[in-house]
Amino acid sequence: MKKKDIGVVALSITIVALFAFIMQGCVSQQVTDKSGVQLWGENCTRCHDAPSPGTYTRSQWDVIGKHMRVRANLTQAETQKIVDYLKESN
Repeated sequence: MKKKDIGVVALSITIVALFAFIMQGCVSQQVTDKSGVQLWGENCTRCHDAPSPGTYTRSQWDVIGKHMRVRANLTQAETQKIVDYLKESN
């Protein structure tokens, strides 16, 4: 491979990595700005009718949050905000 080609590949990798880093910050900021009730409404009703906060106890919401984090591909921050909202509204 020529030196010029290696430089182009290295520059391309750097640009992609920088773009991914910037986008990660944007997503994190969007989650930071949203409340637990917003995240609950956006995520929990995508696949099923979301139960009311009083349906389960505070400890049950912790277990459900762990389960749904995996199932719904939620971040730790999103899950914590949703579970906190459900527990506070209980």
